[in-house]
Amino acid sequence: MPTGGGAQLMQRGPSTRAAHAGVPAPVQGAPIMPGPVLAAPFHLAGEIGDIPAYNRDGNPTWELYERALAEFEGADVAIFASGMAAVHAALETTLKPGDVLVAPNDGYPGTRKIADQHLRPRGIEVRLVPTDEAAVRDALGGATVVWLESPSNPGLDVVDIGAIAAATDALVVVDNTLAGPLHQPVRELGADVTVMSATKYLTGHSDINMGYVAARETAQLREWRKLTGAIPGPFETWLAHRSLATYPLRLERQLANARSLAEMLRERSEVSDVRYPGLGGVVCFTLADADAAQRFLAACELVIEATSFGGLHSSAERRARWGTDAIAEGFIRFSCGIEDTADLLADVGRGLDVLRSA
Repeated sequence: MPTGGGAQLMQRGPSTRAAHAGVPAPVQGAPIMPGPVLAAPFHLAGEIGDIPAYNRDGNPTWELYERALAEFEGADVAIFASGMAAVHAALETTLKPGDVLVAPNDGYPGTRKIADQHLRPRGIEVRLVPTDEAAVRDALGGATVVWLESPSNPGLDVVDIGAIAAATDALVVVDNTLAGPLHQPVRELGADVTVMSATKYLTGHSDINMGYVAARETAQLREWRKLTGAIPGPFETWLAHRSLATYPLRLERQLANARSLAEMLRERSEVSDVRYPGLGGVVCFTLADADAAQRFLAACELVIEATSFGGLHSSAERRARWGTDAIAEGFIRFSCGIEDTADLLADVGRGLDVLRSA
């Protein structure tokens, strides 16, 4: 659990929490933040005890980052090598043959693929429904696990997490990757488990794969991590912890850019179906067709065409190119970075002007 007065830290502002989360108590002459512990085996003489013998068992660098994340989540945290590893661990450790999973049919494709290709064949009933409160409620009967994504990816649809949690005795798991723990503390809303791809906003530099699960207890998750080898590298974990300190600052600019971009897009005749629920820095919108979408992306100078989101560089993609989502061919998922708002809006405007002049 949190170090350095974690309970008191939880009451402070987001930037204060991020800068100090998981930082160990000061030691005279020692670095403020210890470097990564690079080891496979650890010295273990004689009888084994409750200490790591091998890097799959544990690592001091993991522990500091997990404690930092626990101070945001208000729960125990187990980190994983990627968001997908975290998703898989959360599903596999909570479901057994005969159980019932309710999950979004418009959510992250990787989650749906695990449900269809790995859980169904093992005798787990999978009910895939839209990210819509009425649809979820209709599917709750006999559910073991209710998996929510709010906002959904890529449609950015939202559901009332608290209302659904109050309506079921099932374990409620929320993939909170698009909103994040600062702006949507899902456990306070009634969720039992949080799953996050820390690859996105939390690390924020588009250079680390990382995921985590937050829950009341994580013993099973840690055992799963150990047995499957879904472990993060200590150097990547150290970088992730270091990046956490600027998470609120980055997010503040990303949110400001997203709000301004959504407002601008709603005024443009080339654009339809602007989606922005006010959570996270992703804005989605639709252009006339696939050709228009690609011409727009090619005309933007500051916007990188890439499939992830949450990084400090603005990025976007024609999401339908993957063929995994029921969306229009011209649907754009746009992730706002930390560029100056005026520069970003001008760049997007120039991209849209290309469509007007065609």
